[in-house]
Amino acid sequence: MSANQAVFPIAAMARVLGVSEAGYHAWRQRVPSVRAVVDAALLKQIRTAHAGSGEIYGAPRVHATLAAQGARHGRKRIARLMREAGLVGVSRRRGGVVTTRRDREARPAPDLVDRNFSAEAPNQLWVGDITFVPTAAGFLYLAVVVDAWSRRVVGWSMASHLRTELVLDALEMAVTQRRPRDVIHHSDQGSQYTSLAFGGRCREAGVRPSMGSVGDAYDNAMCESFFATLECELLHRRRFTSQAQARMAVFTFIEGFYNPVRLHSALGYRSPIRYEQEMLANP
Repeated sequence: MSANQAVFPIAAMARVLGVSEAGYHAWRQRVPSVRAVVDAALLKQIRTAHAGSGEIYGAPRVHATLAAQGARHGRKRIARLMREAGLVGVSRRRGGVVTTRRDREARPAPDLVDRNFSAEAPNQLWVGDITFVPTAAGFLYLAVVVDAWSRRVVGWSMASHLRTELVLDALEMAVTQRRPRDVIHHSDQGSQYTSLAFGGRCREAGVRPSMGSVGDAYDNAMCESFFATLECELLHRRRFTSQAQARMAVFTFIEGFYNPVRLHSALGYRSPIRYEQEMLANP
């Protein structure tokens, strides 16, 4: 009624809505409850945290964000306020395009992981895989190397092809940044990973190749998890008109959000970089 009082008389709107004019004026003058005031202030913080994540975070990560800032509120309360305000996070879903094909004549590396993706320190276990990024100019392919200890993407590369150079470039970035000693690199049995060039570079860098069984996503679940996050939080929310635009968006997502900012439930709602800093500072 207050929003339309410049257009319609209060008395007329009260009759249409079946309320008394006196009751409306009494409601306008009523002092909000303490809880309503606190909820309104909290909702402002929630909106800021939600917007700061690119409208990606749901209640658990918004709760963790506010807790890191010193706010002490229950997760259920935050979930209720988000629900009432129509604020929602994104949910995962997966598409499917084949990015790696097995070379039946190649000899795969042994499985050194056996689905155990736990690591007690950095550069003990890396996982690698390839996904696709759709654009109006055709598919762009992304190869990544993820450190299993911190979930940090330590190497990545993009190209419009699926040749071995794609995974070699991602491995080279990881090796240059991390300088590992005797790290395991786990992947599927795609021809890029079973190639002589990839195996040779692993030997030169002191990297031990490991490969899961054929056609089993659980054998590289950590990379699948990263790709599901990428698709849910970026690729399904954007349309790219060019490959250059997609490259910049993926770069910004990995280096500007996923590694330094995004909260991971498996890391106690810390980002990969923050997790590494805290764990290395307090061994």
